[in-house]
Amino acid sequence: MIDLDVRDDGIAILTLDRPEASNALDFPLVDALRESLARLESDEAVRVLVLAATGKTFCAGLDLKEVILSDDAPDGPIEFMSLQERYAGLMTAVAQARFPVIAAVEGAAVGAGMALALAADIRVAGPKAKFLVGAVKVALSAGECGISYHLPRLVGAGRAFELMLTGRAVDAEEALALGLVTSLAPADDVVSEALRVASQITGNSPYAVKHTKQVMRANLDAGSLASAVELENHVQCLALVTEDFREACKAFAEKRKPHYSGR
Repeated sequence: MIDLDVRDDGIAILTLDRPEASNALDFPLVDALRESLARLESDEAVRVLVLAATGKTFCAGLDLKEVILSDDAPDGPIEFMSLQERYAGLMTAVAQARFPVIAAVEGAAVGAGMALALAADIRVAGPKAKFLVGAVKVALSAGECGISYHLPRLVGAGRAFELMLTGRAVDAEEALALGLVTSLAPADDVVSEALRVASQITGNSPYAVKHTKQVMRANLDAGSLASAVELENHVQCLALVTEDFREACKAFAEKRKPHYSGR
């Protein structure tokens, strides 16, 4: 159902492994992903997470057959709200993770699957990647699992309105042009490209990476330039007194790569 590989270089790879169902999100898969994220959060050695999938589809979204059309499907507003919170909580856990998350997307990312990719900080796509909102096509609101929050911040409100209201597919080339993904990779190299980016990130100091993500996430919702700069100033003042900053300065003067200790 999932595969978790925690490497020695600070990079973890979390792979959706339900290809027979196009990696659709049923309850066990959602719970397994959330449990894995919680485990990674507590492992300070993990500095970047790559989110990948097996098979031809990144993630087909909520598993309608197993979740909505089964005999024990939710019934009534309270149970359906619990369902929504269970799925949306996965996207929140990805977005708010202590470490950067890179989604390696090949094949379709539909509905909650698209939301999962959008919740990541960086997206790398293969040539067959395709993004579809999904829900609007089955008489549901396109605003689900954080899509109405993340998508306009990536592509702008006007384009997000169009994609969410029509439910049309966005292929890899268009996704790159819109800024929905940051790079394209050959079909067999999507995870390798994501790992290359992850390695670039881990080459920076732990404090710098962790707090760059935190500042970026916080300032996406900053009420003003003044409040954004205030947060930046406090974070930067702390960075200036770290051992890693002193090591970076020394390495610069000595024309060598710095060796960070995380202190």
